[in-house]
This record gives sequence, structure tokens and C-alpha cells, in this order.
Amino acid sequence: MTGIDMDSLLVVNRGEIALRIIRACRRLGLRVVCAHSEADRDAAWLRLADQAICVGPAPAAKSYLNIPALMAAAEVTGAGLIHPGYGFLSERPEFARAVEAAGRVLVGPSSDVMAMMGDKVQAKRAMLATGVPCVPGPDSVLPDDLANVRRIAAEIGYPIILKAAGGGGGRGMRVVHKDAELADALVVTRQEASRFFGNPGIYIEKFLQKPRHVEIQVLADRHGNALWLGDRDCSMQRRHQKLIEEAPAPGIDRALIAEIGARCAASCREIGYTGAGTFEFLYEDGQFHFIEMNTRIQVEHPVTEMVTGLDIVAMQIDVARGNALELTQDQIRCDGHAIECRINAEDPETFAPGPGRITAMHMPGGPGVRVDTHAAAGAEIPASYDSMIGKIIAHGPTRAEALARARAALAEARIEGVPTNIALHRQLLDDPGFSAGGVSIHHLERWLTERRASDG
Repeated sequence: MTGIDMDSLLVVNRGEIALRIIRACRRLGLRVVCAHSEADRDAAWLRLADQAICVGPAPAAKSYLNIPALMAAAEVTGAGLIHPGYGFLSERPEFARAVEAAGRVLVGPSSDVMAMMGDKVQAKRAMLATGVPCVPGPDSVLPDDLANVRRIAAEIGYPIILKAAGGGGGRGMRVVHKDAELADALVVTRQEASRFFGNPGIYIEKFLQKPRHVEIQVLADRHGNALWLGDRDCSMQRRHQKLIEEAPAPGIDRALIAEIGARCAASCREIGYTGAGTFEFLYEDGQFHFIEMNTRIQVEHPVTEMVTGLDIVAMQIDVARGNALELTQDQIRCDGHAIECRINAEDPETFAPGPGRITAMHMPGGPGVRVDTHAAAGAEIPASYDSMIGKIIAHGPTRAEALARARAALAEARIEGVPTNIALHRQLLDDPGFSAGGVSIHHLERWLTERRASDG
């Protein structure tokens, strides 16, 4: 048995985000340990850690989601800090509770705050109480009585959307356009909510028909300080999965963004939030509507780092260690524009994952170009996990220059041995709608439908 070392951090994730955390630990002078599955035993990022420890076989349920095995790894290695990255256990309150019970520190909020913000109904109630604008609809789960639900839907006005209270990732959601569809939609959505999230509770909101997805990045410490670090537009998404992200959100009044950002930071202080987090909004007709908070680092954090010059991952580790934020809000500056393209090993037509071995790989460089990836020639993209190979991020003094650099970077990028979506990204960056800025969350789906029709 080993004592608890608060200068040692255990990474309980894999791939690109594991490598990103290792780099932040190096900057902070921390010893870093990586938990890994048998499938990742030979992964390149493990060689950059001070120690690697196997926690189970390839299936995530037996390794990266295996709380007893991960806590045993923390005890054996003595790691006092535990970083969950994104995905896997990063937003699981039961994991946060296990870390707290072991006298260790999760790089993230407390288990109680995580649980509150992970329940969409509780989160909405908390946001309304702190002055953050929300999508029209009650801050409570729906009753079982169909007549009452019909009354609530009529008061909101169709179309409405049913959502799982414990949901996320686009699951447990159903749009209802008229009263005749409501009864069946309630049954199916409750079943999905119970199956996917273990919570049959669902809630109802007005369905916004042409919104954008705009985010506010926040960071808070344990001393009552909270900052908002700018905004992002993540509207280019397919089936609620983001493909391209940018910062700042084009075409939105900066004074309005500052007002919403300040409310988000104030909300963090009021609910006792600590660490990095993201407030997600739907933006339509000049108004912001809160939909959820991600209580972790996000895949798209590099675009915010590029425009602010901050190391958000290092900062979230620093506040987890109990340190106060060194910056004040008036010191946060956003310079220029950044665009991120998620590069996945997948069929560009069907989006089916394409696991396999990368036989050749060349990533771009040059002024304003950043590549976050764990992969290289010879790397295996396992079938057991997410198919993301990495991210290409371009920064420029203007959005036009960021777009130009992103196009040049994608033209240079080459990956062989597995299918990728690089060609799709090249087409998307040339799309007139995206190039103009300000597309809705439905733009990519329509674009793909039109492309299939023209190809057929």
C-alpha cells in the first residue's frame, strides 16, 4: 500500500486527451501515471508517462469504466490527483464519490455539483435561480398523467422536444410536432431514458427550429473565483455529435456574449462549481437558451486556448490542487479566430467507424496550425473505443485567415491504412454557408442530404 501523493496524477483515459494531460503535467512538474487497457498496452502515449498500469481487458466496461480497478490503480501508484479527461467516467458522480471517499482529488467539480448539473432538470432549476436564461418549459420532470402533459405542451406551444432528465450525447430526445404524436413519443422517450441512463424521468421544452449551438468556457477555483474564457460555436454537428468547432462564435454581438459569460461565471460561484466546465446554449433570434453544462474538459477546448493563449488543462489541474486562479476577468483577452476539425477513422459516406492500423501519416504545420493527436504511422485504432484520431486546429488574426490556414492544413494532412473524414472536412470548409458563418445546428445534416441526392 502506498501513501497519497498530491504531486502525482493518475490519468484514467486514453488517446489524444491522455497525451494532452501528460503534457500539462510536465509543465506543472507533476509525476504522471496512466491507467490503460490491455488493448492499449503498446500505445505511444504511455511511454511519455512516468508509470503505466494496466487496469483490465479491452472492453471499456472492464477497464476505463471499471471504478474498482481504477481506484486500486490510484492506491497502488499513490496518485493523489485523478484526471478523467472527457468521456468515460468524466461526468459520473459515482466515480467522483469513489475518489472523494478514498481521500483523493478528482480534477473536476465535487460529486454533489456534478450530480446536480448532470440531471438536466436540476441543472435547469439551478440556472433559472442564478439568472441564466433557459429554453421555455417547466423545471420539473413530466407527470405520468397524459392529460397534464398535454396541457403543459399546449402552454409551451408545438413543436416541443422531450428529453431524458439524465441524458446527453443526443440520446433520449424526441421532437413532437403535434398533439396526436405526443402519447407515443412519451412512451418511447421514457423507455430510452430508462435504458440509456437508468432514469426514466423526462422533461419538456420548446423546440427551437433554427438555433445555433454556442458555448461559454468557464474555470473556477475553491476560493470563490470564477472566470469565463470566451465563447465557441459548435453548430456543425451530425446527430448531435460535433464535427467542426470555432472560437469566437461569428456574428453575435460581443456585448451580449459578455453579459451571458458574466452570468455563467456568477452561476459557478453560486453553485460552488470548481474546475473547467462549459455552459451550452441554443442561440436563436438574438437570444440565448441554456441546455446543459458539461462538467469536464471538452474535446474542443483547443480553440479557446488558441484565442486566449491559456493552458486550460494545466489551469484545471492547478485549481484541483487547491490553488487560486491567478488571473482576473479583465485580464482575459481573446485574440483572433480559431477553427478545429475533428479527424476520425470512419467512412466519410456512412460515418461507420474504420478501425485498423495506420500505415502512413503526415500531419500539417506552419504558422497558426496546431495538431492534437496521439497517433502516428504504425498506431492501431482499436474497434473498442472512439474513432477519433486527433484534431487539426488553425488560428489566424481574422476568421477568413483562420479558414485559409485550416484549408491549407487539411490539404497537407495525409493518413493511410484507415478511412478518415479528412476529405469531408475539406469540402465543408469550402461550403458557402459555413464560410459565411452563423449556420444552425441543422446545416450539416441538410448539407449531407443534399450531397447524397446530387451523388445519387
